[in-house]
Amino acid sequence: MSTDTTASVSTHILDTSIGRPAEGVAITLAARSGSGAEWVALGGSATDADGRCKDLPALPEGTTHVRLDFEVEQYFANKKQAEAQQDAPRVRDSGAFFPEVAITFAVTPGEHYHVPLLLNPFGYSVYRGS
Repeated sequence: MSTDTTASVSTHILDTSIGRPAEGVAITLAARSGSGAEWVALGGSATDADGRCKDLPALPEGTTHVRLDFEVEQYFANKKQAEAQQDAPRVRDSGAFFPEVAITFAVTPGEHYHVPLLLNPFGYSVYRGS
């Protein structure tokens, strides 16, 4: 929850290759208080069955930049293994071309930032949601 002196962040992931939420993706959150400041790791979580990460750590007062690190390599490895167990036909290699996705953005105190990740094995897109 954002306050007058802090911002807040939430995210979710949609696997656009299957049109479904990406469950079990580890996400870490880091923050810094200015362009030249050091990043401070605040902790992390993982996406739930709805692709949402509802328990990211709160941002400290004075945060001006946030970085979300999405560890997508294991998600795609698990997906590939599940497809192999189902004898699903392989149209293409479904490994992760991008093993991790790091999104950095600026924040303003008092604002909430929802940053969805649209993901597929060979690309991704992000935007500021609501």
